[in-house]
Amino acid sequence: MRRRSFCLFAVAVLAAFPLHAQTSEAVQVSPPPIRRADPPSATASAKELETIGDELRSEKAFLDALDYYNAALVKDPKNAPICNKAGIAELQMRRYRESRKFFEHAIKLDPQFADAYNNLGVVQYEEKKYSKAIKLYDKALQLQPAIASYYGNLGAAYYSEKKWNESAAAYGQALQLDPNIFERTSRTGVAAQLPSPEERAHFDYLLAKLFAKRGDSDRSLHYLQRAMEDGYKEINDVYKDPEFEALRSDARFTQLMAARPPAIPE
Repeated sequence: MRRRSFCLFAVAVLAAFPLHAQTSEAVQVSPPPIRRADPPSATASAKELETIGDELRSEKAFLDALDYYNAALVKDPKNAPICNKAGIAELQMRRYRESRKFFEHAIKLDPQFADAYNNLGVVQYEEKKYSKAIKLYDKALQLQPAIASYYGNLGAAYYSEKKWNESAAAYGQALQLDPNIFERTSRTGVAAQLPSPEERAHFDYLLAKLFAKRGDSDRSLHYLQRAMEDGYKEINDVYKDPEFEALRSDARFTQLMAARPPAIPE
C-alpha cells in the first residue's frame, strides 16, 4: 500500500515538473470570432445602427458589425449601402457565400452601385474565378471610371490569368489615378496571393516597369531590387525593355545591377 501511494505521488510530481521541458511547435487553430458588443438597440434608427456597425467593423469586430448592419436592414431593407457594408463584413471573415448574397442583393437594390460590383468581383477573385471577376470589375469601371482600386483589382485578375499586357494596362491606369496604390497593397494584396516566388518576382518587375515609364526612378529601383530579391530570372531584360531607357543612365541603377542583391529564400 505504501509503495502504491509513493508511485502515485511520483507520477503527480513528474506531471507537474517534467524532466525535459519542450518547446511546442504545434499549430493552434484560431478560435471562431466572438461577439463583444452589446446587442443592437431596438429603439435605434437605421442610421445609428449603421454608424455603430461601421465603428465595430473598423475595430475588426466583424460579427458585431454584422449584427448591427442586419438590424439596420430590418429597419431600412432597401438600403443598398448598408447591404454592401454587411457583405464587406462577411468578406473580411472569408465567408464568401454569405458575402456574395449581400453584394448581389445590393446590386439588385441599386443596379448602378459600382462598389457592390467591385466587391462581388473580389469574392470571385478570392474563389479563383478570374474571368467572372474581370467582368465585374469592368462593370464597376463603366459606372465609376476613375477609381484606382478598381483598376488595381482588374490588374490582379488579369495577372492571375497570365494576361500580362492587359494586367500592365490596368495597373498603369491605377498608378495614374493613385501613384501610391502599390505602396499600400502590393505586399498585402495581390503579391501576397501569388502562389510562387517566380510570380511574385514577375509582379515586382512589372511594377518596376510601370514606375520607370512614369519617370518615378525611386520606386522603379525599389521594385527592381525586390524583383531580384524574389529571384526574377529575366532580370537582364532591364537592359533592353524601352521603359527603362532613362533609368539606365541613373548611377543608382548601375550600382544596383552591379551589386545584384541575392535572392531571398522562402
